[in-house]
Amino acid sequence: MDKPRLASLCRAGLLVPALLLSAPALAAPLAGEAGGSRSGLFNRRYCEIISVTRSGLRAVATVYNTIGFNDCPAAAWTGIDKNAATTQLGADGIDLNGPRYWLIDGIAGKGISATGKTIAVNGITMAERATLDLSLTQVMGGKPLYTPTEVKRDTVFTFRAGKPVFELTDPDGHVYRMQSYSQIVNTTQTLDDLAGLGTRLKLPRGWTYATHVLSKDEDLVATGVAHVLQDDFLNTYQRLPAKQ
Repeated sequence: MDKPRLASLCRAGLLVPALLLSAPALAAPLAGEAGGSRSGLFNRRYCEIISVTRSGLRAVATVYNTIGFNDCPAAAWTGIDKNAATTQLGADGIDLNGPRYWLIDGIAGKGISATGKTIAVNGITMAERATLDLSLTQVMGGKPLYTPTEVKRDTVFTFRAGKPVFELTDPDGHVYRMQSYSQIVNTTQTLDDLAGLGTRLKLPRGWTYATHVLSKDEDLVATGVAHVLQDDFLNTYQRLPAKQ
């Protein structure tokens, strides 16, 4: 694949399924936080830019996000010129992943060391959080919806009592809890829309969608690997551990 072809794929948005599910949720300390943790995230808006550079038959993706800096101002985000940003970042192509909103209250994690480099794209400050080594097949192919991907990361997502959670259950009884909702497909989707989301999803046979309010705090722990998937609206879910 030549570089113009790779760039066109990136600009077409074909990177989102492959890269979003592969990136560690947190790979470097957040601004103003000790270690790699942050709290007070519920319904907080964030965005990511994923830049991709070809290296032989592989591609290197670098993930930048706004967490710890800003809430991804809407006018600045929609005003990003992808061609100019691609040139600025010295990439062969970029993907704009967002806006997104957390459905967790806190996150703690460790993982791939990032440089701590910050960038400003159209006035939006972001930090480098992770780099990913991908095959060109991964860049091109994406990942089917409702299909779990194994993500290599060590994270603890905290869900607080009294907050709603939104869950998919597959035919084998595996439960996937939404960690963030997206305004990529449905640009007006809000937290209030999620209770009735099940009627709008094209769920595979045997899958169900449900919501409830937590009666106590719960931690969703990924030790080494997390199983993550997306629905029709690119909302992102992580599998809960099997009940003992």
